[in-house]
Amino acid sequence: MSFYALIPAAGSGSRMGGVIEKQYLPLNSVPMIAHAIRVLAREPRLSKIFVVLAPADQRWGTYAWQDWEARIDVLRCGGTTRAETVLNGLDALSAICDADDWVLVHDAARPCLPDDMLAKLLDEVADDPVGGLLAVPVADTLKRAAAEPASGTRAEATVPRAGLWQAQTPQMFRHGMLLQALRAAGSDMTDEASAIEKMGLQPRLVESDSRNLKVTYPQDLELAGLILHWPRLRCACAGRRPQVHHRRRRYSPRSGLGRPFRRRRAAARDQRRAAWGGRAGRHRPPLSG
Repeated sequence: MSFYALIPAAGSGSRMGGVIEKQYLPLNSVPMIAHAIRVLAREPRLSKIFVVLAPADQRWGTYAWQDWEARIDVLRCGGTTRAETVLNGLDALSAICDADDWVLVHDAARPCLPDDMLAKLLDEVADDPVGGLLAVPVADTLKRAAAEPASGTRAEATVPRAGLWQAQTPQMFRHGMLLQALRAAGSDMTDEASAIEKMGLQPRLVESDSRNLKVTYPQDLELAGLILHWPRLRCACAGRRPQVHHRRRRYSPRSGLGRPFRRRRAAARDQRRAAWGGRAGRHRPPLSG
């Protein structure tokens, strides 16, 4: 049994509103897809990383991928939708994959996947009979918009959030099962778990956190850059306190940092004076008797 990763990267990212395909947008000086590949390449259990590009993609070859060249295979068989791109990639993998091999499908637009979340997914799903995906319990209040509002967009009802989860990637399923599910589901599936669910199966939900955001709009790109750059922010998104190592500083009697020390020294002096009958100095009080 082997583990493979597949990154569908044939989309245009029209909601970003730019001329460059979303996966190639610069993020901290490198294309966004490079961050997604980097995390997968650090996981030793993954035998290979397959990147599915559009047949006419001309940007991939303009970047240097030497650091991961042995770990990456490029498949130029992307389709017009995500589901079609993943299905074409799985068809291409049939030559090397067994039906029971695991395939982790990961978005090129999720550059902040933490290493520990990837390892957690592999650990929890490797023995699952169905497969699973990273997901986050929904925390916000959800509103359903009215179908035909009289003026502007109107809230029609509040949707109970109990039991609702926000799907992320990677989504991890066996090659044979996922290939069969996507062929039967059609090209309108927005993620792989939806196709598995249509077969009557229940994928495992592995709890993730908000660091693993998907870059959809321009402001998301800025937030992803901050998460990748600042360890303190990465810890805050994960809900834990950062480990900060402070340098030891020497207290100086002439600075404000030395005031607690001076207060303690003055208190000790006052205690000595009281014990010696108010006499100051280093002389001890006379012995009685």
